[in-house]
Amino acid sequence: MDKHFLAPLFSPDAIVVLGGKPDDAGDQTPQARVLHAALRAQRYSGTLTFLDIHTSGTLADLAQVRADLAVIALPPGEVAGALEIAGRIKCRAALVISSGIDAALSNELQQIARRENLHLLGPNCLGFQRPHLQLNASVAGPLGAPGTLGLVSQSGALTASILDWARQNSVGFSAVVSLGPQTAVDMAQVLDFLAADPQTRSIVVYLEGITHARRFMSALRAAASAKPVVVLKAGRKAAGNQAALTHSGSIVGSDDVFDAALRRAGAVRVRSFVQLFSAAKCLASRYRPVGRRLAIVTNGGGPGVLAADWISEIELQLGILSAEQVRLLQPQLGKLASLHDLIDLSEDASAEHFRLAVLAAGQAPQIDGVLVIYSPKVNHDGAAIAQVLAEVQAELGKPLLSCWMGEASVGAARSILNAATIPTFRTPEAAVGAFGNIASFYQNQQLLQQTPSPLEASLAKPDVEGARLLIEAVLAERRKVLTEMESKALLAAFHIPVTRTILARSANEAMLIASQLGYPVALKIDSPDIHHKSDVSGVALNVLNAAGVRDTYNDMVQTVSRLQPQARINGVTIQNMSGQKRGREVYIGLVTDDPFGPVIAFGAGGTMIELLNDRTMELPPLNRFLAQHLIARARVAETLGEWRGAPAIDMEALEQVLLRVSEMVCELPQLREMDINPIIVDASGALAVDARIVVDNAPPTARPYNHLAILPYPAQHEQVWPLRGGGEYTVRPVHPNDATMLQQFVRELSPESRYFRFVSSMHELPPGMLSRFTLIDYDREMALVAVVRERHVGADGDTVETSRIVGVSRYVTNPDRTTCEFSLAVADSFSGKGLGSRLMLSIMDFAREKGLQEMQGLVLTHNPNMLKLMRSLGFVVKPYAEDADFRLVTHAL
Repeated sequence: MDKHFLAPLFSPDAIVVLGGKPDDAGDQTPQARVLHAALRAQRYSGTLTFLDIHTSGTLADLAQVRADLAVIALPPGEVAGALEIAGRIKCRAALVISSGIDAALSNELQQIARRENLHLLGPNCLGFQRPHLQLNASVAGPLGAPGTLGLVSQSGALTASILDWARQNSVGFSAVVSLGPQTAVDMAQVLDFLAADPQTRSIVVYLEGITHARRFMSALRAAASAKPVVVLKAGRKAAGNQAALTHSGSIVGSDDVFDAALRRAGAVRVRSFVQLFSAAKCLASRYRPVGRRLAIVTNGGGPGVLAADWISEIELQLGILSAEQVRLLQPQLGKLASLHDLIDLSEDASAEHFRLAVLAAGQAPQIDGVLVIYSPKVNHDGAAIAQVLAEVQAELGKPLLSCWMGEASVGAARSILNAATIPTFRTPEAAVGAFGNIASFYQNQQLLQQTPSPLEASLAKPDVEGARLLIEAVLAERRKVLTEMESKALLAAFHIPVTRTILARSANEAMLIASQLGYPVALKIDSPDIHHKSDVSGVALNVLNAAGVRDTYNDMVQTVSRLQPQARINGVTIQNMSGQKRGREVYIGLVTDDPFGPVIAFGAGGTMIELLNDRTMELPPLNRFLAQHLIARARVAETLGEWRGAPAIDMEALEQVLLRVSEMVCELPQLREMDINPIIVDASGALAVDARIVVDNAPPTARPYNHLAILPYPAQHEQVWPLRGGGEYTVRPVHPNDATMLQQFVRELSPESRYFRFVSSMHELPPGMLSRFTLIDYDREMALVAVVRERHVGADGDTVETSRIVGVSRYVTNPDRTTCEFSLAVADSFSGKGLGSRLMLSIMDFAREKGLQEMQGLVLTHNPNMLKLMRSLGFVVKPYAEDADFRLVTHAL
């Protein structure tokens, strides 16, 4: 059970090829002829058998063939029969390369694959390559060179193009997978395989679209937590939806949402397939986390300026030496360098001068990366300078990139740089862009680490039930657009500050209300049919007296009726003008994307919102870190500090509004669109002046938060239990912040307990495994930790309370999505105190809630205590056919 479920497909020990008569090209489809040649072009490391299903004898004869993978390249009418034969000879995976198969036949093939328990890749795809196995099960061209990049692509044409490009650029692959439009093995499953594949160090993805957002995000987050993932996505759709009922819906496009999803998953997006591989090459070097400050060392002023311009263009920062660093370095370089912004070496600079400059920049704490640009000069040895970079890179500890301009004279230098794994580029812009990808990757990894709860623990509990009743009442009236008063009532239920708003149905009523509220007031038309009130003169501000209220009311109703004769007009709402001085107008919105679900947007607000087009997005749920990151990315952030004589705004108040909106999105799956615009923020706080919300019936589901692409931290599953012998402990889902405690837990296990859990003598968890065990996707797996709080006397004599993990139970959902595999470990000092039973019962409850039907696991035969515990919990214990040292234990949920 330690092998990945797709190992029979992508790492088969034996293959059977069903593609016509093996030695008769005239009896083969065009794809079969190419496939046969591709498979025979090199010596595959496993067993390869070619069969003709028409002449290979009886099923009993076929049963003698043993294979993990069946590769099928037959006419469409013969594929279904061949797939059934593959299942009957006990193949565990199948690849169908045949083209021209329609959706109906594809569905039939998937049904056969499910019935025969086969993992099916294809049809209508180019197949896959595994260069280190010398396996080219594809029609995408010659086998790629071995390497550490895993490529998965939804376009056959682009797969072939990338392979062709890679051959000319010395790029090697661990795996190349082409996915067809109707394949059963989908993008998420391939990402899951590549994340676990030891041959793969980084992953590149060409993506055209996804259908299951939760599954895709789950796999992408898991992969990006283990190794760098770079994505090239086609189909950049222009933002704007004419049918949208809010500003948010009209200015947020699907491509913006995809960008937000990739950031949250910890991956990096690029815009061309050349960038795809340069980014992967840089990220595979696994430099420590870096910022956005890039220093430039160059012997050519023009290329250096081009690089500096591009740094500004893509919102990086030019890294410069401090005055003290310049003072120390200048005597060593003399008149051969200008050190003010660029580290600009003269044409006569030697390899030693480059070494001094690169070391100075690399050791400066205010610089995050170094780019060396070399322009060929007469009587200068570019290869010697490249050799210097190769020698000093180990001393830097931060990204070192190079740009050797020219072609004929720099080939030897590029070879040296490539051998030293220093990314090298032909243009300054490409090199700067590659550093931008490194910086984005580590920023996005910080986003990946965030696992917020659906409700912010530090804030007052919202009136969720009251909000649901309000929405149900609106939907019962067969309405989807809330009035302004209803929208503000919904915001108030989540403690978002709103202006007091009262509906007036006549001019006289408006005057009475305004007199009670106090002047000045704002008047706004109230109509379920008018989406943007300002567009029809439906907003009047700073009305100062009763006569003004009367006249404004009458004029507004008449004007709106003329401009929108079909609109239903309920009346006019009256509200106080905001008393906030020197406030800034921002907006917070919500859109519902297909397929990613709800997305929170933030940017500059007011009547110019569409023209300003200032928006940043984040997938819910949010915490303070994510809210701060969301605000900082917007252009309006520049005005939120001290600005034009106005004091800085109350940033905490703005962050709280974002957190409250996140709570609304998590708890109210009926929300579809929302504008809170404007929100006026200043030094005294934040106030929502206007709001418009669109709702619809939520799809029925038994699972909470099923409408979100990223499941929140399941805080509701935290429980406190009494400890046998006295005391208590808490059982709760694991959190990324538990990494240190979990490592200490493993270190303190006895050698026997560690071996029973990991079947290994390792003393502690490797960093990759530690990250994978604590940063989990709660949709596909769960880990529960038992935590005790202990008091001890510190060095200063004060009593200190610390937390400690003393037990862990875990399950991971199997590919069939109906069963899961569990594991359990308990601290030796807490053995016999009931923790094992409680952790297992709790993890079984969680799996049952997820709709899983069976839990299974492997227990070493010589671990009698665990086997006894399993039997006491009702698990069935039986021999494990693949290894006599283990017992297979199962429990129906």
